[in-house]
Amino acid sequence: MTRFACYAVKILGQEVSTMSATAYELGYLKACIEILDAYLLSNELYWTMGASPPAGEPAFRQLTLGGLLLNEKRLQARRLLPAQEMERQECVTGLQHAIAQHRVAWERKASREYQARLKLWANFLNEYRDDPENHVDRYAYEVERRVMLQLLDPFARDVHRAEQELLGSLDRLLSAVFIPGTFIWEADVTEAFEPGAYWYLYGGLRK
Repeated sequence: MTRFACYAVKILGQEVSTMSATAYELGYLKACIEILDAYLLSNELYWTMGASPPAGEPAFRQLTLGGLLLNEKRLQARRLLPAQEMERQECVTGLQHAIAQHRVAWERKASREYQARLKLWANFLNEYRDDPENHVDRYAYEVERRVMLQLLDPFARDVHRAEQELLGSLDRLLSAVFIPGTFIWEADVTEAFEPGAYWYLYGGLRK
């Protein structure tokens, strides 16, 4: 289960509603947009958030472009109240403005994160291949990196052919050990991740 999925089910050991998960994700998105310009103009890849999450919930994850894009995509599928949808739309407008205003910086940062996420994703699949039983349960969390790679891909202009080929080989490895099944994250975000493009979210690894 991903960090986001954990937030939607349990926070500090307590059951929470989808509404709480939505408020958390919307709060993270708004906090990211507020500091996005400064982040893009910095040399940092992982930026610690200064904003506070809703009361009683875990600290916000660090800001990265992959995390930001994933969070926004998940919110696309959430059933938001009118005021929340207005806030989300304002954030999307801010996101689009930041991309247009700092396009080169955005693409450089996206490329760096793509390379970092690819390495971590490869490490996990290699660890799983060497010891499936002790790593199979990590899949629902680790696959978040594969989703981020997909979301970062359109912006990662500095990714080399060798890295693209590596992702292809990792996908072939994943496909060989993948057992198709149901969507592995919360049901209410399913619509944001269509089975064709995000096939690896519909099932799990064999032991």
